[in-house]
Amino acid sequence: MRAWPDIEVPRLPGVGAPPRVFDTATGRLATVGAEGRTGLYVCGITPYDATHLGHAATYLAFDILLRVARDANIPMRYVQNVTDVDDPLLERANLLGEDWRALAERETDLFRADMTALHIVPPDVYAGAVESIPLVLDMIRELEDRGATYDIEGDVYFAVGADEHFATVGRLDRHEMLALFAERGGDPDRPGKREALDCILWLHERPGEPSWDSPWGRGRPGWHIECAAIALHHLDGPIGVQGGGRDLIFPHHELSASHARVAREQPFADAYVHAGMVGLDGVKMSKSLGNLVLVSALREAGEDPMAIRLALLDRHYRADWSWSTAALEDARERLDLWRVASRHRRAGWVPEDPAVGLEVRTKIRDRLADDLDTPGALASVDAWAAHAMAAGVSEAEAGAVAAACDTLLGVAL
Repeated sequence: MRAWPDIEVPRLPGVGAPPRVFDTATGRLATVGAEGRTGLYVCGITPYDATHLGHAATYLAFDILLRVARDANIPMRYVQNVTDVDDPLLERANLLGEDWRALAERETDLFRADMTALHIVPPDVYAGAVESIPLVLDMIRELEDRGATYDIEGDVYFAVGADEHFATVGRLDRHEMLALFAERGGDPDRPGKREALDCILWLHERPGEPSWDSPWGRGRPGWHIECAAIALHHLDGPIGVQGGGRDLIFPHHELSASHARVAREQPFADAYVHAGMVGLDGVKMSKSLGNLVLVSALREAGEDPMAIRLALLDRHYRADWSWSTAALEDARERLDLWRVASRHRRAGWVPEDPAVGLEVRTKIRDRLADDLDTPGALASVDAWAAHAMAAGVSEAEAGAVAAACDTLLGVAL
């Protein structure tokens, strides 16, 4: 599957520090690349609706991580998936009376356009679930060889009891896991299961649903095995960072990691990194609640994508927060100030001295290396802009700051 067009990211002088990010599994900061593993896998969309700001905030967080890691000369390889066959997609297609493949392609195209507009660096590999079914089948065979699968009426299940490290990603107790499993697509009460938290690896063919051949009969893949198979195939785990929104910690990331650990008998990832949830006027933003603010709708209304990006960067990636029109207004004003300041030249001839610009670049690097502190990075540019408006700015200084904003923050001035 094709990703969106590549984005030119200027190379800055010098080298930034390796980023440290919060690892959900340990509750501590982890240095990216410290173990020599530089793969980044971020769970992608299920393309049954347009990109909302919660999606955008998540992918923006990992875009910042990618930029900072590469600025530190860490050769991070980035893989993202598209769950282009799953229950929500099939249900939406039926509701609309539309072919599920056409719906998936249309919404994936819109997602690509949104990511391009927001200046988000595309993944090195953009892999759909459908095209990755051979990888899924290979991993199910590996799990079967380990004695970690069983059958219920043609559906192939993963036995979480096969993984002695199960529940170490989210560090949740059994009561919490059962509640989330039921809420997020699991089937804890299905008769015949060995354990309520066991999950589907291969769903046998249902009437009217797409299906593919497999050693276990025609059917389609489960959600969690999809990501484990794609990640390990393209990144040859253990990988450096598994990323996504906080709502994926359980069951998705817990079970994907469990599949990978049992199949390959090794850790899945060095760090599990999660972005917070974005709400609207104090309520969680979600498709089920119908309170989405869509990136495409903001763009169609004439909003500058760089202002949208700045509004999202003004909150720490791990924080839960609520979108508002005031947040976008503040971002517009900040973007205008930065752009005006970068063009506010000093009167008369002034020797080209980029020292102030280099200082700002260092501050941005330091803030972003510290668990992607984007609010702190924005504040350092704000301080420079205020000084520039008061005293003017040289050509070299303006260029250095603009390049740092482009490379590290993804904001084009």
